[in-house]
Amino acid sequence: MERSLVTGVACGVAAGALWGMVFLAPNLAPEFSAAQLSAGRYLAYGIIALLLAAPRWRQLVSPLERDDWIALALLGLAGNIVYYIFLAYAVRLAGAAPASFIVGLLPVVITIVGSREQGAVRLGALAPSLVLAVIGVGLITVSAIQRDTNADWRFQVSGLTCAFGALASWALFAVGNARRMARLPQLSSNDWSLLLGIVSGAEALVLAIPAFATGPEHQTGETWLRFAAVSGGVALTASVIGNAFWNGASRRLPMTLTGQMVIFETLFALLYSFLWDWRLPRWTEVMAIAALIAAVSWCARLHRGAQPPGHMPAD
Repeated sequence: MERSLVTGVACGVAAGALWGMVFLAPNLAPEFSAAQLSAGRYLAYGIIALLLAAPRWRQLVSPLERDDWIALALLGLAGNIVYYIFLAYAVRLAGAAPASFIVGLLPVVITIVGSREQGAVRLGALAPSLVLAVIGVGLITVSAIQRDTNADWRFQVSGLTCAFGALASWALFAVGNARRMARLPQLSSNDWSLLLGIVSGAEALVLAIPAFATGPEHQTGETWLRFAAVSGGVALTASVIGNAFWNGASRRLPMTLTGQMVIFETLFALLYSFLWDWRLPRWTEVMAIAALIAAVSWCARLHRGAQPPGHMPAD
């Protein structure tokens, strides 16, 4: 297995480990709405990214043209602001089970799209990996349904619509982000993550106005301090560091394998939920984890010797 493939997979695992923490944020700050959590997270992301980028600002922006800034704005909306709001409302309206199933299909969608790229592994060879991924997500959904049986069909329809919106939004981000980075090999993965964070922070500033205009009301100083800590912690770990790892994976791996890396977000989110609830996984969850790991392993084996999507600069 080539060094580029091993490094890319390691970056994908690291990104998933950090992204999985995001699912704990609503439990750590339950007094705040999804829009408020999203605005807080990406405002903090923008501030941290701006501070880190400031000493090298001219060097960072010199390769960028007008269409690159437009791409950053669209990617920031699709992969950060819009996706997070869609996901939060999907869980709230339809429940965790159907929302996790639909959003959990991201690896399948990205891999199918990536199979059309030049030099990609053919879709027929990837089929077993995709089937295993669907089985794994389906088992997770079955386990969630066993714990949550209350549902209103109107909320379900609205929630499922939001879940498909989240699926489409992040799939567009993953594909567009990989293609845009391939056009800018002079920028490292970390630099691109910082620029994306700065743009997302500006967009979150606009979102914050209506999000906080209606509350939350009667919150104590301790509650606001906890909200700031959660927003800053998630921004630093999941957004700044996690996105840098994801960009590293996107640059080193073919899109057909990059899509499978999203599975690790699901795996680590499960692990953190088990620790949060202080329980062992159910048998369906154990089978789901085994299926998801098998899906990634199968896909990685097919990509031995595959060419990375573009020249990789030193990070």
